[in-house]
Amino acid sequence: MTQETSDDGMDGRLALLTDANMDDTQRALAARMVASKTGRIIGPMNAWLRCPPLAECAFAFGDYARHGSSHEKRISELVIVMTARHWSAQLEWCVHKVEALEAGIDPAIIDAIEARTRPVFEHADQELVYDLFTELLDTKQVSDGVYDRAIEMFGEAKLVELIAIFGHYNHVSALLNTFRVKVPTGWAEPLKD
Repeated sequence: MTQETSDDGMDGRLALLTDANMDDTQRALAARMVASKTGRIIGPMNAWLRCPPLAECAFAFGDYARHGSSHEKRISELVIVMTARHWSAQLEWCVHKVEALEAGIDPAIIDAIEARTRPVFEHADQELVYDLFTELLDTKQVSDGVYDRAIEMFGEAKLVELIAIFGHYNHVSALLNTFRVKVPTGWAEPLKD
């Protein structure tokens, strides 16, 4: 049912759970994860499965953040790649760099984020997202000017949703880095630092 995420049969610091070493609750959750749009146990899922109540909530939240948000993919994926780059979360970067490009984000924007330089934006909403999350990551706050722009452009509900997507992918990045989840062979080029 589950698939390995690295060549050596380990998922970083945590051995990959298999049908043989999961209890019934874990097996049921793993089956739902594999049946999802993701199609396999990857990223934080192996860690989440160690705590089934958390796995239930985190997987549902992740599915919403990645596939159910009211934001266009080019907006949500920009938030995700910025978060992945901030943390240098290798697997998250490799997965979402591809998804960001597929969502229509200009490759020059992705390259600039990877180089930790300010991209040039054609779309005001993407530039605002960049300003908002750069400020939040750098200062742990959002200035009145950026907040007012975000409320005007997105409204309260969509701004809350953006912050939630950001929060979820900070959680994912912390898990990936703590447990040193590996990038499968043949995936997108990992970050250099």
